[in-house]
Amino acid sequence: MYKFSFLVLMFFFGNILQAQSEKEHIYQLLEDWHEAAAEANFDNYFSMMAPASVFIGTDATENWNKQEFMEWSKPYFDRGKAWSFSTLERNIFLDEDKDLAWFDELLDTQMGICRGSGVVVKKNGEWKVKHYVLSIAIPNENVDAVTSLKAAFDQALISKIRSR
Repeated sequence: MYKFSFLVLMFFFGNILQAQSEKEHIYQLLEDWHEAAAEANFDNYFSMMAPASVFIGTDATENWNKQEFMEWSKPYFDRGKAWSFSTLERNIFLDEDKDLAWFDELLDTQMGICRGSGVVVKKNGEWKVKHYVLSIAIPNENVDAVTSLKAAFDQALISKIRSR
């Protein structure tokens, strides 16, 4: 009986330790990814994204697959200054198989506080960013002012999308 209980405890704690280890790897991946952008290291930055990945930016028109995002961002990297995001906080969640995770993060950026969220996948033992969404965090008390500032843009885009 004691052997069985010991084995159950070992399995349980082993699972917890493995999950913690995977979360640490993901945390470091995201830190390295943001650092590669801050250092304008194009090759390193995009090597951390899965081949079939998506990046959604703060503008409603910014929904790119990896190739489109590479093309859009290349001039920023070529100038030697892409963007600089530093982590304020991050939450990471793993699926049962520990080969898929999702996260959210608050970032200190040149746009003020932003929220990033996304999905990372583990292929061949390596974590890669699969889907990323960047949003500008707007305090609730400022939503009306921001909504007013972007009303004309939003209406034009809504009309364009609905007319497709």
